[in-house]
Amino acid sequence: MTEAPVQITSSRNGTETRHVRVAILGAGFGGLGAAIRLERDLGERDVVIFERHSEVGGTWWANSYPGAQCDIPSHLYSLSFAPNPNWTRTFPLQPELAEYMRDIAHRFGLHDRIRFNTTVEELRWDDERSIWHVKTDRGDWTADMVIAAPGPLSEPRWPEIPGLDKFKGRLIHTAEWDHSVDLRGKRVAVIGTGASAIQVVPAIAPTVAKLSVFQRTPPWIVPHTDRPITALERFLYRRFPILQRIPRAWVYITRELLVPGLVYRPNMLRVLERISKRHMERQIRDPELRRKVTPNYRLGCKRILPTNKWYPALQRDNVELVTDSITEIRPEGVVTADGRVHELDVIVAATGFHVTDIPLAHHIYGRGGRNLGREWEGSPQAYRGTTIAGYPNLFWLVGPNTGLGHNSIVFMIEAQLNYIIDALRRIGRNRTIEVREDVQRRFNERIQAKMPKTVWTTGGCASWYIDAKGRNTTIWPGFTFSYWRLMRRFDPESYTIAPVRPPARVAEPAAA
Repeated sequence: MTEAPVQITSSRNGTETRHVRVAILGAGFGGLGAAIRLERDLGERDVVIFERHSEVGGTWWANSYPGAQCDIPSHLYSLSFAPNPNWTRTFPLQPELAEYMRDIAHRFGLHDRIRFNTTVEELRWDDERSIWHVKTDRGDWTADMVIAAPGPLSEPRWPEIPGLDKFKGRLIHTAEWDHSVDLRGKRVAVIGTGASAIQVVPAIAPTVAKLSVFQRTPPWIVPHTDRPITALERFLYRRFPILQRIPRAWVYITRELLVPGLVYRPNMLRVLERISKRHMERQIRDPELRRKVTPNYRLGCKRILPTNKWYPALQRDNVELVTDSITEIRPEGVVTADGRVHELDVIVAATGFHVTDIPLAHHIYGRGGRNLGREWEGSPQAYRGTTIAGYPNLFWLVGPNTGLGHNSIVFMIEAQLNYIIDALRRIGRNRTIEVREDVQRRFNERIQAKMPKTVWTTGGCASWYIDAKGRNTTIWPGFTFSYWRLMRRFDPESYTIAPVRPPARVAEPAAA
């Protein structure tokens, strides 16, 4: 593939529709990685990245709540072809991750291909011309190929509580933090005790007047091994880059050791459960509080959360853990099942994301006008988490059953990029590629056949891994290296590949 200019394909009502070879949705790890690999491996620069925010970073730009930190070590939570020798912590905080993403975009010269503050409103496949129509709030485009990289943690989920819209104070979601709201001296509630809550609560507890933490299900907490990375280490990584591969490999291997317990023998996780309970006992003396925060399900059924700050935060004089269920929200605050009214100034929703009910899917129309949101009905399926029957020339990064509960999602993204790049290299230009429905069905049947014995099914919890139909369409049920091996080569026999006649194109004026 060679570099090509952005081109105009048509002009309708005075509005130009521009054409590109590849349209990428999202400028997070997936979108940036895709653009880099397209140029590096295929020489393809005829690419545009649509990003609805004003900066790159995806999840790590949007999630800027106090205390936000990655729970995967920095050496592994980064692109293998773009190492960062300057990490200051073994588990990076949000600002440092956001800076890493900005550095990637700058280092690989991607800004000229990114359209910031641009929301994709609709993707529609044109059967006659074999191209995608990309409708955005800042103009229309067409593309031969689309790589969707919206990220699974991109659409905040608000709690479905009666009266939420009646609250007279401030409402904040952790994924859309309003930094203009001053929490000092305020009565604040945090709804949820998941990955975001265990970080934001210790961060804001010292400054608020009163903090009420509303817990539905206690999480499994394990000791956090975060530490500063020394100046000497950073010097050695800059001077001898190969040295950084050692901690990266070590982190990867130790994380994979969890897979036998998560997927095949959940009883093996009892060792880690004992470590978690000892951590709780060391940090909490009050037996009643211990009882409230002790999970009654198997470790790993929900995401395992590392922190040394959660339990101490819950024991502060100005913090209360509330385990009675919320019945409604009134203008003055939260009402719990015991009839108590918790008067509040601010409610923080740490209630996660739309993961299996993917909002973007409802805006995608494939062959014959079929709609992806209606087909999935909150239970997404794809082939190898990457391609979807009925939607030609569409690739999805971090698609169904590519998520992880133990290791770096960046590793899975890179595996998918290997597959996509090999596919584009082998099929060349002016062709459509579409996975066969029977292939996709058999693949998902095999995936779901592995689920009944996993901890996500037998662990006794209700988690966001499970979709509207009771299936785990989020997590990859196996070792990540098995997925990497699966995605090393494109398998053309699983697809219908057909030639197309490209539309006539007129080069866009240089000033455009």
